[in-house]
Amino acid sequence: MTSPVGLHRVVEPAGVLPQAAWRLDTRPEIAPNEVRIRVERLNLDAASFRQLSEKHGGDGDAVRAEVLDIISTRGKMQNPVTGSGGMLIGTVEEAGRRSPLGLKAGERVATLVSLTLTPLVVTDGLAGWDGRSEQVPCEGWAILFARSVAAVLPADLDPQLSLAVLDVCGAPALTSRVVSRYVAERAAEGDARPVTVAVVGGAGKSGSLSLAAARRAGAGRTVGVVPVVAERDALVAAGVADVVALADARDPVALSTAVTSALAVPADVTVVCVDVPGCEHGAVLATADGGTVIFFSMATSFAAAALGAEGLAADVTMLVGNGYVPGHAELALGLLRGEPGVRGLFEARLAAD
Repeated sequence: MTSPVGLHRVVEPAGVLPQAAWRLDTRPEIAPNEVRIRVERLNLDAASFRQLSEKHGGDGDAVRAEVLDIISTRGKMQNPVTGSGGMLIGTVEEAGRRSPLGLKAGERVATLVSLTLTPLVVTDGLAGWDGRSEQVPCEGWAILFARSVAAVLPADLDPQLSLAVLDVCGAPALTSRVVSRYVAERAAEGDARPVTVAVVGGAGKSGSLSLAAARRAGAGRTVGVVPVVAERDALVAAGVADVVALADARDPVALSTAVTSALAVPADVTVVCVDVPGCEHGAVLATADGGTVIFFSMATSFAAAALGAEGLAADVTMLVGNGYVPGHAELALGLLRGEPGVRGLFEARLAAD
């Protein structure tokens, strides 16, 4: 029996969903509700790539060898340390007659579901990748289930640029939703205070999009927090934050002080978009009572976040960004097209890679 969530592709252990499985069935023959994609490029998530790169001391050959080993062993790309994967772009080779995704053979698409649950085979040994960037040119195939999500790549954008944006499109969508609710609630209560938003990792992909989304959603004042001078200068030049603060997000007091000094008050909404562990307590400390912390980093320890908030007696709501919000792809691509500063940050990142 074919499961819409891919249970039939789980090899071991039995009874778990594909994301939790150790190994998936990658056979190219598709069920009536599946789609097979001819893969062109993977985009490893930032936390996973950082972990692999640091583990191997920046040795691209070693990183490439480990990624190949993970994919061949597990039938998917799931970093065993971070638990995260990424996403891919490719061309639809075959769509099952009962697939609800609406995809057609020949369409170039980006998968908007994680590689941690996507059956994946690489056939070229990653020969075109030097192991030193998040974007991985490759050949192979992947399988999408009935409950998967994919977007046809827009014709007006470079595919690599689209991939970089769609990889993080859940972050600005959820940020927009949360900030909009705060704005609406204050308006209904006659509360004239501006909604304040802090984005930790504001110069990165998800961070810059989240800053732009917060502003469009009506945030009255935004701060982007970055760790180094070069990122501060880039974010200032992009103009997507009202103020840019310099702080190590792993230092709770420094992060809280930077945010509070920049906004003159703690943040109503704090969005964590960094790809390093240890930022949970600083994010909680930087957020006002009654505020919300959104964690988008796969490096987040949710135990540390919960216990840290308890230990600080912090009355904050903590949300896990799950990467999916209805309309998230359209919103993120719209921000890229409409915000030159955001687009410039993305293009500079791709050029550096």
